Amino acid sequence: MGAAIVRNMSGSQVRIRKALDGLPSYKPGRPAAPGAGAEPAFKISSNENPYPPLPGVLEAVAASAGSLNRYPDMFATGLVSALADRFDVPPEHVATGTGSVGVLQQVVQATAAEGDEVVYAWRSFEAYPIVVGISGATAVQVPLAPGARHDLTAMADAITDRTRVVFVCTPNNPTGQVVTRAELTAFLRRVPEDVLVVVDEAYREFVRDPEAADGIEAYREHGNVCVLRTFSKAYGLAGLRVGFAIAHDEVADALRKTAVPFGVSGIAQRAAVESLAREAELLERVEALVGERTRVYDALVGQGWEIPHTEANFVWLALGGQTVDFARFCEDAGLVVRPFAGDGCRVTIAEQEANDRLIRLTGEWKAR
Repeated sequence: MGAAIVRNMSGSQVRIRKALDGLPSYKPGRPAAPGAGAEPAFKISSNENPYPPLPGVLEAVAASAGSLNRYPDMFATGLVSALADRFDVPPEHVATGTGSVGVLQQVVQATAAEGDEVVYAWRSFEAYPIVVGISGATAVQVPLAPGARHDLTAMADAITDRTRVVFVCTPNNPTGQVVTRAELTAFLRRVPEDVLVVVDEAYREFVRDPEAADGIEAYREHGNVCVLRTFSKAYGLAGLRVGFAIAHDEVADALRKTAVPFGVSGIAQRAAVESLAREAELLERVEALVGERTRVYDALVGQGWEIPHTEANFVWLALGGQTVDFARFCEDAGLVVRPFAGDGCRVTIAEQEANDRLIRLTGEWKAR
């Protein structure tokens, strides 16, 4: 692959891969700045859990801090064992990484290169075009169907003999819609067995729809399914960067080969194991967020917003050309949302006070 030449300040030249030309950079949620008056500011742009880790998890993190001079267990043996027990899968089928997005990059590195294709819905997770572009593969973006849902029929039609991977994000980030079990089953029947289907379930713990697909269930039935999950969202460990994949032997082994050595810190491993042990307590917090999600959704619908049904910890406002203006309007009032220019804003379900402000601001926007 060709490379662009970059001249630095010393006059030397560095060759940068052309695959990076025009590649978008990942945009994290902006930090909150104080709003007008004495109101506190809130950041609801990053899909973070507003609750801190449970006390037992914080204690485990503190206990692990004394070994920061040592490298962590490269293969995260304790965490892998805990995950294998939790999901009733062989340990050999579990691979870890720096958040689900880190494992996602491992997937693409293991399967796709220049001349290959990767299929995914759009709009979907903004990291997809980045990780595909870095690999040199070609991204095949399939527009969402009406209602901001995956069009799995069109995605199956888009598969060619050059396709190596298909991403299915459910609930879809940033629109919140799920793929149903029936839809995923019908889709998998059409996908060639040598094409890997990645079911990206970063928000799975927030799903309450009984018809929603379950990636682990699909993995048990199909050798070409890989499931991504994370401790960043429901488990409230976004700052520690730990995610995992469940896949069959050959794929899981490839993900271990493409992982950054010692990428998941010892503190992250300990916190994740402790979080799994306290899952019942954590899921009580998730249930509270689901209740807030329902309250926010109902309030916005009552204001006249047309919003896709969401099964994640966020809501999608399809604002089109007004997206950036709405984001500025919220930021001026001390509420940072996540704009996708020309499409819409994603707003995270957060503290009740932040949610109350969102409801107030969306009402004011509608009344303008």
